[in-house]
Amino acid sequence: MGGSGGDECITRSSHVMEGGGSLESYRYYLSRRTVLQMLNDRGYAVPNSELTRSLTEFRFTFGDKSDLESLRLCLPLRSNPSKKMMVVYLGTEEIRTQAIRGLYGQILNKEALHGLILILQSNMNTFARKEVLKFPFKVEIFHITDLLVNVTKHILQPKHEVLSAGERDKLLKKYKIEGKQNAGCRKGKRKQRSDQFVGFFAYSNWP
Repeated sequence: MGGSGGDECITRSSHVMEGGGSLESYRYYLSRRTVLQMLNDRGYAVPNSELTRSLTEFRFTFGDKSDLESLRLCLPLRSNPSKKMMVVYLGTEEIRTQAIRGLYGQILNKEALHGLILILQSNMNTFARKEVLKFPFKVEIFHITDLLVNVTKHILQPKHEVLSAGERDKLLKKYKIEGKQNAGCRKGKRKQRSDQFVGFFAYSNWP
């Protein structure tokens, strides 16, 4: 699902021209919808109106040339509303340290933030990535082209679910998998962080 492939698929879609809309607004619509579905599956309180919003409604609300700040989200965890996830779109220019520091300065109530998702439209240089590591909460980075399609909703993909700690232990006991073997599996999955399913379900937050 590379940049060129995603762009080609969108360019050919009739939805791009719906109401005379732009490719840019269509990309924002698709990526934001995927993020909302992803957070809903992770247990965050996503309003149904957000999940069912159509492309026409999106363009009416955010415009054909969306202001990136208006696309931001801050949603609470259903099981613990004091923990919140923030979603921020970054611009099309190369992302540098100054931009990351500026973003951090804009975040209020940092202690209540459970995590931050950054959606990139360009490259983030090495120094900016090091700056992100200083944040006191987990930061996940996705490129917008990786969010144009929700891979977990594909008709050919089996349903994936995250097990609770109890369900996991029961499964390990059933198949007689020892803790060391499980640890090896977890370590192996971390090496495959680029895998879209791992990213979608935020593997490092699993029990």
